[in-house]
Amino acid sequence: MSHRSHLFSLRLGHALREALAEGYNLSKLSKDLLAGITVGIIAIPLAMALAIASGVPPQYGLYTAIIAGFVIALTGGSRYSISGPTAAFVVVLYPIALKYGLSGLLIATVLSGVMLLLMAAMRLGRLIEYIPEAVTLGFTGGIAVVIATLQIKDFFGLSISALPEHYIEKIAVLVQHLPQAAWPSLLVAVVTLAVMLLWPKLKTPVPAHLPALFIGTLLALLLLNAGAELDTIGSRFSYSLPDGTSGNGIPPYLPFFDWPWLRPGPDGELLSFSWQLVKDLLAAAFAIAMLGAIESLLCAVVLDGMSGRRHSANSELLGQGLGNIITPFFGGITATAALARSAANFKAGAQSPIAAIVHSLVLLLALVLLAKLLSYVPMAALAALLLMVAWNMSEAPKALHLLKTAPRSDILVFLCCFSLTVLLDMVIAITVGILLAAVLFVKDIAEMTKVTDISRHKKLVDIELPAGWKVLKINGPLFFAAADRIFAEIAVLTAQCRGIVLYMDGVTVLDAGGLAALNKLISKSAKSRTELVIADLQFQPLRTLAKAGVKPVAGSLRFYPSLKEALEALAPASAAAAGLADN
Repeated sequence: MSHRSHLFSLRLGHALREALAEGYNLSKLSKDLLAGITVGIIAIPLAMALAIASGVPPQYGLYTAIIAGFVIALTGGSRYSISGPTAAFVVVLYPIALKYGLSGLLIATVLSGVMLLLMAAMRLGRLIEYIPEAVTLGFTGGIAVVIATLQIKDFFGLSISALPEHYIEKIAVLVQHLPQAAWPSLLVAVVTLAVMLLWPKLKTPVPAHLPALFIGTLLALLLLNAGAELDTIGSRFSYSLPDGTSGNGIPPYLPFFDWPWLRPGPDGELLSFSWQLVKDLLAAAFAIAMLGAIESLLCAVVLDGMSGRRHSANSELLGQGLGNIITPFFGGITATAALARSAANFKAGAQSPIAAIVHSLVLLLALVLLAKLLSYVPMAALAALLLMVAWNMSEAPKALHLLKTAPRSDILVFLCCFSLTVLLDMVIAITVGILLAAVLFVKDIAEMTKVTDISRHKKLVDIELPAGWKVLKINGPLFFAAADRIFAEIAVLTAQCRGIVLYMDGVTVLDAGGLAALNKLISKSAKSRTELVIADLQFQPLRTLAKAGVKPVAGSLRFYPSLKEALEALAPASAAAAGLADN
């Protein structure tokens, strides 16, 4: 398939169809099985940790990776992407879970899925190209700071029932409780973190967080047997199923279908599902959809670079939308493509989306067979894991490089997105960041439009101009942000002129604002009896003038296809003036 058709295609299961059409055999299946098992094992602790960080019990992270991972792999447009809960969503999902409970979170996820489907239908799959790097680095850095802050409680074993909603208040509460840090939790967290930092030096193919969590869990069991107090998944979380079954930790059962609004709301009470609730969640759903689109498409672009293949951006949005609509009906929270797991999938030898499907089945088996063992994982070890996840997603070296080398406008956008993400929320950060970046971009482009007096430029103006005439060259787009300034400069430059030649071969765009400013100049010139000659219009400005009905006016406004022809038309007048001077 051509590059262009990949850009604009929208097919259900594009990546899977393409992989199967190339010829799928036992060799490729065996590689997919190995990659899927590898990534499935990697995803087990991450799915639980990210669900907890998002404000819901760990099993909902597993449900997300199982259902969304399967559906998106089956229907999406990126061959190697692994979808599930990701760190980027924590900062958005945690406040929703705090205010609306699991039920509100699931409803918001369904709404975001619908928005992703609309994006796919509108062929907005290339929108990632229009998000400046300063914006993405700003909000990912801000998300990393928020995630790291949320882990301090469990890292130090602080006895805080719930953290406040606003960041400054969170910091105040954490600082207030720091003297009460519990040494068993701190020891487990530090050991887990140390193993994650040192393990890569062994250069083994096993990801660092697996041995780190294993060692952290063993240490926690030793401390618990010695009488220390330590929070684990089993002691922190409990479950109660519709059939009356209850227990601690993770329920060893398959995810079951239920309406999202019938899941637990805030404080375990049911939400009252209404149109008002949907309206209240729309802003959060928009933030989830935007972030999901950005994350999944960024992941697909990175995988394209690693594999040399092309993803179908719109098909990937279609798959992400379907995944986020279907998953909440089985208890799963928001999902998108996870870059670290997707990269691990490719490096493990994945050949097709079947690897992602196998990864989901591995998680399903883990849920059913290992639920009891997973309940022994200490919260402090998961906090250490999430600290590493936050550091890796922050892209601190990139951010520092941007601060040192980027133009002032990009630095301003970065700092704005970063601070708004930390202090307020992602909805405001993404909206303000993109708007600010757009305004600064428009400002920079407007400043590139220049007007120059070339009347004495012998290479361009090779005749002696008639007395009182000037030739002005305009370079750059004449749009709303630049046109008024440019034509104001022209008015000053030609205040006492009998005639003006506007050489416009460098004007690529003339919009409604530029047209209005040009019409003002035409009217002003007619009143002051200054003749206006416009030469060498490009196609778009010419079409705009024709559509607006701007026509030549005898003695006032003329058009020529080139500067040479305009100057030749002025030459007789110049010669006549010279002859009068000789007499």
